[in-house]
Amino acid sequence: MLGVKVHKINGEKVRRKLIELDILDKEYRIKRDGEFLIFPVKKKIEGFQIVETEFEPVEKRPHSYREVVNLPEHLKPLLPSSFDIVGDIAVIEIPEELMQYGKQVGEAILKVHKHIKAVFAKGSAISGEFRVRELVHLAGERRTETLHRENGIRLRLDIAKVYFSPRLATERMRIFKKAKEGETVFDMFAGVGPYSILLAKKVRLVFACDINPWAIKYLEENRRLNKTPNVIPILGDVRKVAGQIKADRIIMNLPKFAHEFLREAMLSINEGGVIHYYGFSHEGNPFEEHERKIETIAKKLGRRVEFIEERKVRPYAPRQYNVAIDFRVA
Repeated sequence: MLGVKVHKINGEKVRRKLIELDILDKEYRIKRDGEFLIFPVKKKIEGFQIVETEFEPVEKRPHSYREVVNLPEHLKPLLPSSFDIVGDIAVIEIPEELMQYGKQVGEAILKVHKHIKAVFAKGSAISGEFRVRELVHLAGERRTETLHRENGIRLRLDIAKVYFSPRLATERMRIFKKAKEGETVFDMFAGVGPYSILLAKKVRLVFACDINPWAIKYLEENRRLNKTPNVIPILGDVRKVAGQIKADRIIMNLPKFAHEFLREAMLSINEGGVIHYYGFSHEGNPFEEHERKIETIAKKLGRRVEFIEERKVRPYAPRQYNVAIDFRVA
């Protein structure tokens, strides 16, 4: 094969020139020869020392687990294009037809994504008071505890014992940007603290409530891990503590049932405070039904609401969305 031989001092300059001329052959590795570098090239070029030598081919890494999974060809179209990553654990939703090939799917994910150490399949929908789901081990380590990093914070959690969605990282940062220094925040359904810990880096105080003892256990650990002593974990039913807390900003991240806790939220919010409400909606007008519920509770309590921002956070089923409604209470 043809190569361009240069002293290593000039290596970077020559590499850029060869790329600019579209002569560098990127299918092969650059070769070292003492004080010299030899670049694989597609053809001869004037002004450079040309040599004949052998080059090692560049190992092509697959971009997706679907490229390497050992599966009958007719089933490959059923493979999901994406999956959740929580720390070093992957959680994938695969159709029933592929469950018998779960091990192969898991091993393919481990092969392509070197930082992933364990792979689980979703074994059920999220359910119950603690909002957890069954998990089926596919490959890798048999553990469900991990350390997740997002938005500059670290969160230790057990995906089998607590609710957590890495897909809401952008939404959490959106709320962080809206929060103001000096505020008191009430995170009504805090989980392991992805909202609470992040907001504590900016606001004065965060009351973080959850009914799941495991969530509070990890929340307390995450408070220490992130050095946020201004997070106050509260274990229990939010209905019993809401009236005792006054906040400038409230987070209601419980989309399926948040509307049932609007009264508690409005009893806790300060005059002019903002509530971040989440719900599930169908296509059409995804906000109208939630607006009506919010206004009904406000009227019963003698309060007024001003809708500030409404948005679709993400789809969660065909033609159904997780929506966010930010409103001010007077």
